[in-house]
Amino acid sequence: MKARPAKAPVVPAHPLYVPESDEVVWDGRFPLQKVRFRYRRFDGSLSGTLTWEMWRRGQAVVILPYDPWTHRIALVEQFRLPVLAAGEDPISREVPAGLLEPHEDPAACGIRELQEEAGLTPDRVEGMGNYLLMHGACDERVHFYAARVHLPEPGEGRTMGLETEHEETRVVILDADEAFAMMARNEIRNACGAICMLWLQLNSPRLRQEWTA
Repeated sequence: MKARPAKAPVVPAHPLYVPESDEVVWDGRFPLQKVRFRYRRFDGSLSGTLTWEMWRRGQAVVILPYDPWTHRIALVEQFRLPVLAAGEDPISREVPAGLLEPHEDPAACGIRELQEEAGLTPDRVEGMGNYLLMHGACDERVHFYAARVHLPEPGEGRTMGLETEHEETRVVILDADEAFAMMARNEIRNACGAICMLWLQLNSPRLRQEWTA
């Protein structure tokens, strides 16, 4: 019998969860799990049987490079197939991000991804929080960080990315207030980028004091 993939463990026991079956129906890069279950309602009774497909992605990290001396940020642009499938421009402008390796520290992963995708090495990081972005269908937990960096002149930067992953990213440096306005106009079209912009809009006055002292 084939071993169950490490990324798709059985759903943990819980007083509200009554499993009937739990199987992995696709064991690709990100396994797909099919679960039949009931759950305990607020009045204590059991629901009818539900069948859910659940995408198991594990943990990821997002890291926003911020220059507090000049109040600028760096974003990356890259081709995203799911964005095209959603009917949008497939060149996505977003915050550097990546998947955690097994047992990898999220902050260390963020620093590594920032170096790979943007060619930037931070000297300080601060956590923003961690969030489930698709909690109706996927278990992915994303850790968010802000990173202190010294940024070069504004505009489009060099292309980066790992050749081994056929990855190409283009670095774009923006004034932070311009990025906030882009978010307000709904021009940053991904949740991770929007969360980062909202957090920085609230926290940049503090960071400009604490990170430049």
